[in-house]
Amino acid sequence: MELSLSYQVKLLGCGGKQHISWQYSPCLFFPSRKSAKFFWRKGRYLGIRHSCQKVLSYSKQDIPILEARSIEEIYDDLVERVLSITKTANHFNKKYIIGLAGPPGAGKSTLAAEVVQRLNIISCNKDAVTDSAVQNDSIAAVLPMDGFHLYRSQLDAMEDPEEAHARRGAPWTFNPDLLLKCLYSLRSKGSVNAPSFDHGVGDPVENDIFIGPLHKIVIVEGNYLFLDEGAWKDICSIFDEKWFIDIDLHSSMQRVLKRHIATGKEPDVAKWRVDYNDRPNAELIIKSKQKADLIIKSVNFQC
Repeated sequence: MELSLSYQVKLLGCGGKQHISWQYSPCLFFPSRKSAKFFWRKGRYLGIRHSCQKVLSYSKQDIPILEARSIEEIYDDLVERVLSITKTANHFNKKYIIGLAGPPGAGKSTLAAEVVQRLNIISCNKDAVTDSAVQNDSIAAVLPMDGFHLYRSQLDAMEDPEEAHARRGAPWTFNPDLLLKCLYSLRSKGSVNAPSFDHGVGDPVENDIFIGPLHKIVIVEGNYLFLDEGAWKDICSIFDEKWFIDIDLHSSMQRVLKRHIATGKEPDVAKWRVDYNDRPNAELIIKSKQKADLIIKSVNFQC
């Protein structure tokens, strides 16, 4: 059962957790599991549209759910959320690292790129993040998990190479230890050279992404960031905040199917790959949703 803006209840601390729901009023909480803060933007309160559109609600697990009528509203709310948290929490003595997870086809790459672009535009044009102007330098960056695929040669060396290539994209076809090492470097040194992924070649490109000291906000996006096993569990613990894009399985698989066909696969081959690899991966990823601090309802993101 969801609690919406129309319900008035109490804010109680119980066992270290906050039990929260909403009262329709001029002030709106936009909390994470760790804190609750007030948010204001240009004459209106974040989360309450002029049409009184509900965009934030709570499930019984107390995970905030961000939903809106358009992609633009989602982008605006996420940008405002990041700016408000980083300003009030004094996070600019270190990186503020956000983990963004979700099943294939949810729109993770699109959302991460758009939020980062808007943060960088605001930082340059309006000096909205720090008291001193940041000229011609980005304050936000994206670190995709794609660059941490195992190389094809590593798949060839596995016990069953054919199965390894067929299941490429499953958790065991990535190098989470390398991702963890990069995130540790980002935390301790403030910068890192990370791999990207060349889809034309089908392999990672080493040291192709540089995240430097001026990148104070980093969005790490990928499928398995919230898994509760092995190195993935350590990766999950590094994030300051965890976002999960929620989409129904059928819709996400339809998007993935179209993507496979668009890249040249025959429809029957594409469908086989979705059923054999993408769907089982998505089912596993969806189980990790409960690790999120914020659930974002997908509204037809481009993938």
